[in-house]
Amino acid sequence: MEKITIICPCCEAELVIDGQTGSLISHTEKKKAAGSFEDLRQQMDKQKELREKLFEQEQEAQKDRRRLLDEKFKEAFKKADKDSDEPFKNPLDFD
Repeated sequence: MEKITIICPCCEAELVIDGQTGSLISHTEKKKAAGSFEDLRQQMDKQKELREKLFEQEQEAQKDRRRLLDEKFKEAFKKADKDSDEPFKNPLDFD
C-alpha cells in the first residue's frame, strides 16, 4: 500500500493520502507560532480601528440612504399625482 504525503500550499497542512483508493488517511495542521502579548495587542487595536471605520461608513451610508429614499418617495408621489385621473385597476380583475 503506497501512501502519498502532500503539503497544502495554502495552509501548509500535511495530508497523507492512500495511493490506491485516493482517500485521506490523516491530516496534520501546521503549528502556529505563539505571538507575544504586544503582537496580540497590536492586532486587537487594528481590528478595533477597522470596526470603528466600518461603523462610521455605515452611518454615512444610512444618512445618504434617508435622502435617497426621500427623493424616491417624492418622485413616486409626483407620478401618483399625474396618474390620479385614471381609476385604479386591480390586476386580478382582468381575468
